[in-house]
Amino acid sequence: MVLLKLIALLLEYPDEALWQERDEVCARVTDQQPELLPFVERYFATPPLDMQAEWCTLFERGRATSMLLFEHVHAESRERGQAMVDLMAQYERAGLTLNCRELPDYLPLYLEYLSTQPAADAQQGLLDVAPILALLGGRLKERDSDFSQLFDALLQAANSPLSSDSVADQVASEARDDTPAAMDAVWEEEQVKFIDTATCDSSAQQQHQRRFRQETAPQYLDLSTGGTA
Repeated sequence: MVLLKLIALLLEYPDEALWQERDEVCARVTDQQPELLPFVERYFATPPLDMQAEWCTLFERGRATSMLLFEHVHAESRERGQAMVDLMAQYERAGLTLNCRELPDYLPLYLEYLSTQPAADAQQGLLDVAPILALLGGRLKERDSDFSQLFDALLQAANSPLSSDSVADQVASEARDDTPAAMDAVWEEEQVKFIDTATCDSSAQQQHQRRFRQETAPQYLDLSTGGTA
């Protein structure tokens, strides 16, 4: 599914090189999901540095809008490790090899994987994470971000009854974890850790796939029931 690949690119940490492909991306979006064209035009009308700053504000300040899927399901539990292993096995069966800094539950990576699968399998893969997609979209919409449109497009591709609007009441009742006070509380509790990364290459894009740790409790999902825990 070409649409999934396009949305994966647009959700990824903004790479300045993508601006060179503006015409191609706009043409593909027009063909695949024309409703997203205003978002794409706004995206490319924004200077890369400004878009990178916007992306970091949206997706790296707090857990609520983290694009690490299992963050919203398993948090720090042991089940997260096994879920990672299972997802890695799926990627390997599809012939995908991850860089040592890439986490398998990173949403753009998961979408790229689904884009290589048969349409029915890709749709089921989206349905499997539909409650997470709706919650992320709802939280972004509550923050007046048009990135929420990308999540609604994914839910439409999945033929899911969920949308960013369907979780509006839940989102409105949540305490935001990206406020200055919430962020200050995180840094007061955070322990500095020194990790030897000499054996693993890094890049700006991969660094933005790192896990954002904090102590503020997020809202977790129970995918067995399709609701929130």
